[in-house]
Amino acid sequence: MVTAIREFLFSDKINLMQKPLITSPSNPIIKQARALRQKKARNESGLFLVEGIHHVGEVVEAGWDVEAILYASGVLTSPFAHDLISRFSFKPQPVTAQVMESLADKENPQGIIAIVRQKKSHLKDIKPFTQVVALVSPQDPGNVGTILRTMDAVGADLLFLLDGGVELYHPTVVRASMGTLFWKPVIQTTFSDFLSWSRTGNVQLVGASAKANVDYQTLIPRPPWALVLGSEQKGLSPEQAAACDVTVSLPMQGRVSSLNLAVAAGVLLYQFER
Repeated sequence: MVTAIREFLFSDKINLMQKPLITSPSNPIIKQARALRQKKARNESGLFLVEGIHHVGEVVEAGWDVEAILYASGVLTSPFAHDLISRFSFKPQPVTAQVMESLADKENPQGIIAIVRQKKSHLKDIKPFTQVVALVSPQDPGNVGTILRTMDAVGADLLFLLDGGVELYHPTVVRASMGTLFWKPVIQTTFSDFLSWSRTGNVQLVGASAKANVDYQTLIPRPPWALVLGSEQKGLSPEQAAACDVTVSLPMQGRVSSLNLAVAAGVLLYQFER
């Protein structure tokens, strides 16, 4: 897949004329782009899809390596989108509305999709920070994207994804993050390595657990700090909770025993930011 896309890109960059309109969903480039809906293809190629005017605009502005742009001129009505297309050093690939619909992840596509190269951040790349979020084996891509969006709103610096779980470049993560994925560093590592890193940097670990006896409203974290949240189904294990410097709970007054992971993260981040 990567070779075919690179050949396509190379021919695009040396040809300043408008590329011919792609009219068939069976076109090799379209088939390869469509394959990026699958995790295996994303892992093998190191590429992923970014769909929609806002998201494509964000990934371009953030300076990510955009391999190609596919757009349906008849679907695009936004002056911003047409301006975005005109700013590329290579000619984006026009496709018909039918072809765009075959690529889109949802009904009523906005008419523009980018093929983007993935980024990998490492512990050694971390810059000075005051507050971070660490998610242990999250299972819902919508939660991960929403938490990234909330982190941007409160000014949190970076996200850790620990011990697997959601694939970072899942289309739902990309969409739910509303572009913040392209601005916030995300480090994927093990809980053990994260713990070693936090101890070296004197980072206060604030865990969230239904069994904690510290009310979240009474805690004022000491910077730099990390909010540590377990998976949607299991939460933090006893060992992970014990590794935190303090654990806090959210009071439950109704019949439910827990909050949605993204909601809980939002409540705690806004409380600790006060």
